[in-house]
Amino acid sequence: MSEKSPVNWDELEAKPEFRSLLGRKARFIVSATIFFMSYYLALPILVGYFPDLMKKQVLGKVNIAYVFALSQFLMAWIIAFIYVRKASRWDKEAAEVIKGHH
Repeated sequence: MSEKSPVNWDELEAKPEFRSLLGRKARFIVSATIFFMSYYLALPILVGYFPDLMKKQVLGKVNIAYVFALSQFLMAWIIAFIYVRKASRWDKEAAEVIKGHH
């Protein structure tokens, strides 16, 4: 048993406001993914090409490579936090576009 949606998605998809929202969302997601993957892959690249730099101790036996590796957890949380804030705005904008559609 399926319930018919009150929203005509074909008409909604054709609206410039909806397409703009999808474009902004896609740009953020693609940009954030490229940034995070670059940041994530930087560690093995730096360790491989600049081992002496990455072995440099910064706090006791803790070296730059360990600090960089731990910073990746922080970066993932920061990106997730930013995404949640932006997604909240996108949800409000989508609701406005849908409301204006009726």
